[in-house]
Amino acid sequence: MSRGEAFCVACGAGPPHSGDRLCETCFRDRNTLSECDETSQAYRCPKCGMNFENARWGYLEQEDLLQRRLDDSLRVHERANAVGIATHAETIDDRNVRIHVQVDGQIDAFHFNDQHEVIVRTSNMICKTCTRKDGNYYEAIVQIRSAGRKLEDSEIEELRGSLDTLLASMEPDPMFFITKEGAVVGGWDVTMGSKSLARNWARHMIQRWGGQTKETHSVVGQKDGMEVTRLTVLYRRPGYDLGDVLRWRNRLWMVSAWQKDGPILLAQDRREKTGASWRDLEKAIVMSRFVEQIEVDLLNRDASAAEFMDPRDFQMQTVRLPYDDDGKQPRLRLGWITDEWVALPRVRNPDEGHVAREG
Repeated sequence: MSRGEAFCVACGAGPPHSGDRLCETCFRDRNTLSECDETSQAYRCPKCGMNFENARWGYLEQEDLLQRRLDDSLRVHERANAVGIATHAETIDDRNVRIHVQVDGQIDAFHFNDQHEVIVRTSNMICKTCTRKDGNYYEAIVQIRSAGRKLEDSEIEELRGSLDTLLASMEPDPMFFITKEGAVVGGWDVTMGSKSLARNWARHMIQRWGGQTKETHSVVGQKDGMEVTRLTVLYRRPGYDLGDVLRWRNRLWMVSAWQKDGPILLAQDRREKTGASWRDLEKAIVMSRFVEQIEVDLLNRDASAAEFMDPRDFQMQTVRLPYDDDGKQPRLRLGWITDEWVALPRVRNPDEGHVAREG
């Protein structure tokens, strides 16, 4: 070795050298491309199957769980580049999986190829949600009622089904669970683990069926110096639906849409629209429900009336055309009101959905 030529600071060997002036032999003696723990611990709730990762509970596919455990167990040299990692999982039993790991890469000018094995062991741990369920924990109660009448079984089933629909459209949350539910006098009560779910469901029902909500809070204790409260949400569904015909102020009106303070009404005798508050309609009488109305084919028509076959007795009947008839529609929607068929103006089908107005 000539004077001034680079040398290894450990053994004096010549080039090539690493960035810290070690020859390849000395560098490999002191450095590894990667290190990996022999075992990695995972936790799973035996009741619901959720996994505990990153200090929180959630549902994970097996592949995602193993990747997270590998990420936690495998450490790669900070100066490594062009790193490639290949894995193969081998199931030992229901609680143990062996992962074969191959790591390729370079540190400075030297290429490395490492082989590792890590066993992921899964232990039982009861999650927070199941602990609370077993202890009948809840944060909110939603009370479903109707204004001025008892809810029918079909209405309760429809309202309760809307909660399942809402949950399917929301991001999963471990606190979105039902503690208990059941029929009560005049309606249905649902006790649940989340205040936000209770509020979201109440808003969802208002957008679909109208009505009003009332919130009350009760203090049940203290935690870390702060009051712990429970929420009760009372939802009152109107005694009428979209498309129903009401008698109000001695005239017939059809419920056209919902808004925050009450429904939008369409007059049946002329082209007129008005808003009404929930209090205004407390004494309104439902003359024809949308679900009981029928659609019939017209047999004959003139400028003011049309003939159709009554589906009850198959006799020919005559009905006055609604104010919005354009003379082209082959069918009419009829409601049985005060012992006669009445042709109703066209409105959007309530089942097609709508948007509630907030002001």
